[in-house]
Amino acid sequence: MKISTKGRYGLTIMMELAANYGEGPTSLKSIAEKHQLSEHYLEQLVAPLRNAGYVKSIRGAYGGYILSKPPESITAGDVIRVLEGPISPVDFTEEEDPAKRDLWMRIRDSIAFVLDSTTLKNLIEYEGDGGPNEGYMFYI
Repeated sequence: MKISTKGRYGLTIMMELAANYGEGPTSLKSIAEKHQLSEHYLEQLVAPLRNAGYVKSIRGAYGGYILSKPPESITAGDVIRVLEGPISPVDFTEEEDPAKRDLWMRIRDSIAFVLDSTTLKNLIEYEGDGGPNEGYMFYI
């Protein structure tokens, strides 16, 4: 299973909304500019997230989008399933060799476990091995 730009950019939107949770709406324009993404494409991605009940839109001059639930109650799996569909590394049938089918199911279950146990709050608080807001240092 390869996560497309729909899933990756959708997760970017949700992480930005999570980072601003409780501070008012965030515009897609600001997210697009910050991450150098197409605002039009982000508009297409936010609609299914809104329809699924994870995002609310706020109208007006200072409008934008907010999470409809706290960041700790929305998982990466929620976002990926809305935008990408079911999580499965391959399409397999019941007639397939039982050993291979078991392998595919274990892979699917492992991916689902990681996605479903990672909340938006986990993602925005991630510090990595190099401390908070680690970046790359280039020396010439």
